[in-house]
Amino acid sequence: MDILDQLGQLEQDAQRELKELSSLEALEKFRVRYLGKKGELTAILRGLKSLSTDQKRQVGGQANKFKADLEFRINEKREELLAGATGEVRLDHTLPGRPYHHGHQHLITLVMDQIVGIFQRMGFEIADGPDIETDYYNFEALNFPPDHPARDEQDTFYVENDRLLRTHTSGVQIREFEIRTPPVKIIAPGRVFRNEAVNSRSFCVFHQVEGFYVDTNVSFADLKGALEAFCYEFFGEGIKLRYRPSFFPFTEPSAEIDVHCILCGGKGCSLCKYEGWLEILGAGMIDPNVLDAVKYDNEKYSGYAFGMGVERMALLKYQVNDIRLLYENDIKFISQFR
Repeated sequence: MDILDQLGQLEQDAQRELKELSSLEALEKFRVRYLGKKGELTAILRGLKSLSTDQKRQVGGQANKFKADLEFRINEKREELLAGATGEVRLDHTLPGRPYHHGHQHLITLVMDQIVGIFQRMGFEIADGPDIETDYYNFEALNFPPDHPARDEQDTFYVENDRLLRTHTSGVQIREFEIRTPPVKIIAPGRVFRNEAVNSRSFCVFHQVEGFYVDTNVSFADLKGALEAFCYEFFGEGIKLRYRPSFFPFTEPSAEIDVHCILCGGKGCSLCKYEGWLEILGAGMIDPNVLDAVKYDNEKYSGYAFGMGVERMALLKYQVNDIRLLYENDIKFISQFR
């Protein structure tokens, strides 16, 4: 057997024995036996003097490779045995420390909390409901009969039978009305779904905050006062608002509320479709049919309801020109908002 074959056999023997070692004492004896001054490797290399220059270079290269590899494996085994003895991984305290990064809320969560906080200070309670809703709570109880054309504006994702991903958090309104008696003053924040095209202004998943208040003698003036107080606190005192007549099956009369586009200052941009105004929420007086569905006396009680998209509010307040940026998880973008 020549020297190269002896080195190959030595490497196989060393790897096999190393796996079976179970103590630091045995590991040190192993190291001395193979790599010590009187070890196995030294004994083999004594035969180099009888080789030619080329053979010495070849054997010397393989011997150095074997030694470096075995030293690395011995160090790994030592760390493994130390961890087993102490119950923890041994650390090299001379290494530089890793930077510690502080987490923070996503912009959607940040804006959601701001909106909810303002309405809580107005006396609204928070209520929640399921993301997967029934057709009754999502449509029928809100004055959307099965053949009503208004359903076409809220095309959604159906799960099975009459169950669907909710298109708004208005179903929470019905669920709360069923277990409460007026006065009822609630906001319902949550995630909703619409089967619609994704572009700079809309997304198939978004978040809403809906509010509703039912009591005796509640009027449209109460609704207007609450919404204007909210907008002035959320956007600032100088914000301009406008009301446009609209239609929602569950409110009558109904209105859309727009704000002067903060991004372009009302001059017109892609976000506001070059109109200078951007719709932020819909609102109105709760339709008597909705009150009848939950067995509230519509002669005695009246109420208002409103709903806003959290993403739309975030785009406006923080001057973001594309809703898709909120869902792309780009750390550079997300890190701007703390």
